[in-house]
Amino acid sequence: MAKVLSKYVYVGGLKCQKWLWLKFNAPEKLPPQDENMSHLFDQGTEVGLLAQQLFKNGADANPDNSSDIFANDERTRALLKEGKIIFEAGFLTEDKKCYARADVFVPVDANKGIWDLYEVKQGTSVKDEHIEDVAFQKYCYENSGAGIKIRNCFVVHVNNEFIKNGVINPGKLFKTQDVTINVKDIMDDVPGKIKKMFEIIALKKCPEHEPGKYYCDDSYGVHENDEFYKKHPKMDIFQLVRAGQKAVDLFNAGVLHIKDIPEACKLNDKQKIQKQCHTNSKAYHDVKEIKKFLDSLKYPLYFMDFETYSTAIPLHDGTRPYQNVPFQFSVHVVEKQGAKAKHYSFLHRGKGDSREEFMKELKACMGVKGTVLAFNAPFEKTILKECAEFLPKHKKFVDNISERLIDLIVPFRNFFYYHPSQKGSSSLKKVLPAITGQSYDDLEISEGSSASLQYLHTIVGHHTSRGKAGVEVSVQEAERKKLLKDLELYCGRDTEGMIWIVEKLREMIGE
Repeated sequence: MAKVLSKYVYVGGLKCQKWLWLKFNAPEKLPPQDENMSHLFDQGTEVGLLAQQLFKNGADANPDNSSDIFANDERTRALLKEGKIIFEAGFLTEDKKCYARADVFVPVDANKGIWDLYEVKQGTSVKDEHIEDVAFQKYCYENSGAGIKIRNCFVVHVNNEFIKNGVINPGKLFKTQDVTINVKDIMDDVPGKIKKMFEIIALKKCPEHEPGKYYCDDSYGVHENDEFYKKHPKMDIFQLVRAGQKAVDLFNAGVLHIKDIPEACKLNDKQKIQKQCHTNSKAYHDVKEIKKFLDSLKYPLYFMDFETYSTAIPLHDGTRPYQNVPFQFSVHVVEKQGAKAKHYSFLHRGKGDSREEFMKELKACMGVKGTVLAFNAPFEKTILKECAEFLPKHKKFVDNISERLIDLIVPFRNFFYYHPSQKGSSSLKKVLPAITGQSYDDLEISEGSSASLQYLHTIVGHHTSRGKAGVEVSVQEAERKKLLKDLELYCGRDTEGMIWIVEKLREMIGE
């Protein structure tokens, strides 16, 4: 079967040549689709279906959500003759090499073949890759042999200022941006990009990372097994903190390890600490700065962590698209230095809005004095602020917590402590094992986005299927109970781990 370049593969090919080659020549070697990607696809379907309500009396050129591009092309060409709005309008180019499907195809003058193109995106703004996406579509339609001329191009995206209040009005949930000029500016480059992609696809050997040659950020996760990386498993140059292009330039110059960065290369203070640690294979800690941080903590200490979920289309009144809705917290309280911690937790078990119960339970376990610690505290602070805006009766409580809140990430973000095993990161998932030797490896859930998605699908029961947005999913009670237990263990590990971190910091300064 002939190789057909779709718009999804075209945009992906612009990011990663190896992914493009594998897609056509060895798809079995591509990483399996993870739950985050599945959620994005599901959410995109939900957003696309709702956006169709912006356009009246449209005909669906792919009603069964089929992957048969030839059937989609045939049905679309038939619908062209009716001169009405077409959803999922798909066209193959005359040479059968390229294929694109438009979310919404709107006739301007159907008799003359003049149409407008609307691409729906679940994001909250127009990105460069969206322009590339639409330009490829325009190329396909105007080279389909169907006599089509695209007049204007638009991107429909989610309005992140929309606040749900009852039944959602699509006209307010979405914004439409005219990108005609942006698309026109890159149209001349599209044929060359397509030609280059087919040259890559035709290569006998898969393109891989090598210094001075092809490099990408590996957002598709396909370069882990490159021969180059097998030969250099300890390469860490891209762990250089906030290095950006500097790391790419060093890589392309053949510098693979932080410890081998030339003395002539200008590094900032944090990067110098990194180089020192990676050279000596030892941790660095600044006793003076760590002591200053610890002295700022006032007992009792409240170690606090929240778990949240978010959706493109808000589920609850008073929420915006992608607003984080808290469904769980863990709080460990240490009354005085050396005292045994008391643990408090909350996990919403219903399908409705959890915020009122969340705030009530949190207030019950938080005293009015003492330091509140969170890791990457602006997240928790924002959640509290948004809850207080929706539930003003909790504003005084939130103000009190916010005034006492200290971010435990500070000693690590500022490199008061750094260990090579952190790999340039100051995240809790990297800091905890580096400083304490503890981890999340023994837990079923070990990452925040996984906790969020599993809760959203299993407890809230929110999922998407073609033609039915936001459908409920039937879940066995045993599965629910297991997930609730796993969530409790995961969130509890976050706050207990923070206690362990503070204890280790105190050991470093001799307390």
